[in-house]
Amino acid sequence: MMTTIYGIKNCDTMKKARTWLDAQSVAYDFHDYKASGIDRAHLEQWCDSKGWEVVLNRAGTTFKALPDEQKSDLSRDKAIELMLAQPSMIKRPVLEHQGRLIIGFKPELYADFFKG
Repeated sequence: MMTTIYGIKNCDTMKKARTWLDAQSVAYDFHDYKASGIDRAHLEQWCDSKGWEVVLNRAGTTFKALPDEQKSDLSRDKAIELMLAQPSMIKRPVLEHQGRLIIGFKPELYADFFKG
């Protein structure tokens, strides 16, 4: 099964993750969800697996720029709608590998992830 990394091309964290994968000779497909979008099925699966609170990037400028009424009373469904409308609100990177999922990037987490 192929490894797919989802994110935005020019994101610094994405660049670090892709550099790590390249250095470890991990073959992967890159899906730029800013250019290609993301479907509801992926977001629902990610939110069900890791929790919408992990998938939604509330620290980013896109989320912070939202009007207060859009940021309040968040739920899984509301978070998914926000991320569908503006994929840059999805935490980066999202990595799928052999049916497993990891969100965010830290070299030590990736090393453990690919060991198991």
